[in-house]
Amino acid sequence: MDITSIKIKKFETESKMKAIASVTFDDCFAVHDIKVIENEDKVFIAMPNKRLKDGTFKDVAHPINFEFRQYIEGKVIEAYNNAEIEE
Repeated sequence: MDITSIKIKKFETESKMKAIASVTFDDCFAVHDIKVIENEDKVFIAMPNKRLKDGTFKDVAHPINFEFRQYIEGKVIEAYNNAEIEE
């Protein structure tokens, strides 16, 4: 499965969340609301999730293995680093 499109909405903020990404796979499946988070000296992604009744969060879409997570994270962070801040 290949990433065929990444759209980044980057914004200037004091919070740790720096952008939202939408990723399209093989021009036929999209995952929206992937968060780009900057924490101290590390940038990483958080997959879309929902809050459960007990207050915890559960991913609604996520990679099944570590290698595919690294692939997605690397591509999204690369797109984030090249994106302009939205006005």
